[in-house]
Amino acid sequence: MSFYVVVPARYASTRLPGKPLADIAGKPMVVRVAERCQQSEAGQVYVATDDSRIAAALDGQVPVVMTREDHPSGTDRLQEVAATLGLADDDIIVNVQGDEPLIPPSVINQVAANLAANPSCQMATLCEPIDDADSLFNPNVVKVVFDDQGRALYFSRAPIPWHRDGFAAGGRDIRDGQWWRHIGIYAYRVSFLHQYVQWPPAQLEQLESLEQLRAMANGVAIHVAPATEVVPGGVDTPADLERLRKQLGGQV
Repeated sequence: MSFYVVVPARYASTRLPGKPLADIAGKPMVVRVAERCQQSEAGQVYVATDDSRIAAALDGQVPVVMTREDHPSGTDRLQEVAATLGLADDDIIVNVQGDEPLIPPSVINQVAANLAANPSCQMATLCEPIDDADSLFNPNVVKVVFDDQGRALYFSRAPIPWHRDGFAAGGRDIRDGQWWRHIGIYAYRVSFLHQYVQWPPAQLEQLESLEQLRAMANGVAIHVAPATEVVPGGVDTPADLERLRKQLGGQV
């Protein structure tokens, strides 16, 4: 199996401006993410950015594809990369978020292999169990429900599935249920990316602010599987950044 990895990295961030360049134990975050990706089985790793400062920080360590500034989502940015590189329709691209400096290379391989093994799906992604009520009811934790064949039924910021009896009258007992957190790593077929950018934003996508719902609204099958290795949380806030700095402070 052959696949590519693309790391979208934007300088602008509402909660943490300049996030890709944030120093983590002597290296910009985007460099740490790219290094993790290079440890996977990808044939090539690229960083996609619209900012020359990010390109300069990589200093030739990873090929950079400069993209437009006006992309509404990372998926749209990946499509521009695929078009610029002239990738074939059946090529597979894995989208690794630029704020995941601890992502295990094994899960990058896993999501690519899952898509390759499921030709009826145009996307693949991963999930992990939710075992605490705070995460289940947190709208910043995206939940996913999938069928017995591993195809997504829905993604939501709401606590799905709803445990009618366990949540009655405000209850938060999740011991008897099965809930899954969506892990934001995707594998795509290039042909799907070219379709995706032709579709207008879907109503569900806009309501939930989840770009994968545009694909589902247009009948695209998304493969979902539990990650084979724990995926540490990414960097969304200054507190996350400080946590990672302490965690990686002793590493080179």
